[in-house]
Amino acid sequence: MRGALHHVEIYVHDLRSARDFWGWLLPKLGYKLYSEWGRGFDYIFGETYLVFVQTEERFNQPPFHRCHAGLNHLAFHGGTRAEVDALTDELRARGAKILYKDRHPYAGGPDHYAVFFEDPMRMKVEVVASD
Repeated sequence: MRGALHHVEIYVHDLRSARDFWGWLLPKLGYKLYSEWGRGFDYIFGETYLVFVQTEERFNQPPFHRCHAGLNHLAFHGGTRAEVDALTDELRARGAKILYKDRHPYAGGPDHYAVFFEDPMRMKVEVVASD
């Protein structure tokens, strides 16, 4: 396990919308709810977990933008192309912003089948097909 990612902690502007979105997405990718508390929640997959915590009001400005220094995006293995396509349809039905529509599903290159989209905080998320 040495060197494996242990966890990622993400501060969010709106815990309720983050819980709604990530609580829908992460179980589709094999994550299980690990714990919840007043200011956050986390999901686990194997030995790795993702933590979401409500940002204190005094730290909400400037708003998150993936092009600033820091985290650009999270990328997940998404199964087959058919599974990525089904997830894309569900994201659209939920009103999620699909990124790079003109190049979807090959926005990462001709051999990289994926969907790129934004979470409620506008953080970029990528789900990549394995076939």
